Amino acid sequence: QVQLVESGGGLVQPGGSLTLSCTASGSILRIYDMGWFRQAPGKQRELVAAILSGGTVNYADSVKGRFTISRDNAKNTVYLQMGSLNPEDTAVYYCNAEVADTQGFEHDYWGQGTQVTVSS
Repeated sequence: QVQLVESGGGLVQPGGSLTLSCTASGSILRIYDMGWFRQAPGKQRELVAAILSGGTVNYADSVKGRFTISRDNAKNTVYLQMGSLNPEDTAVYYCNAEVADTQGFEHDYWGQGTQVTVSS
């Protein structure tokens, strides 16, 4: 089994910054792509940023220039640095990872979600 645990969410004022972390643990052989998604009330879950196993990064247009995704492969951790936050960034943020386990099977795993609220 593989678990993803997120941390770093909370309440922040408009214009502020926040950094999310997500660490994978368990029967991990290899982690491929990792990413962050978010879901606001009444809206579909959307991709925020992704970092591929080779290091290529992709961002949603709405966060380009404000958010930075990075990963530490030695720690099985992906980060999302968020800046210039605005109320439209309010959502539950979910970590996602494509993982090959020690049995050789590849699965898509999700974290439990962490709330980010941008409000004055």
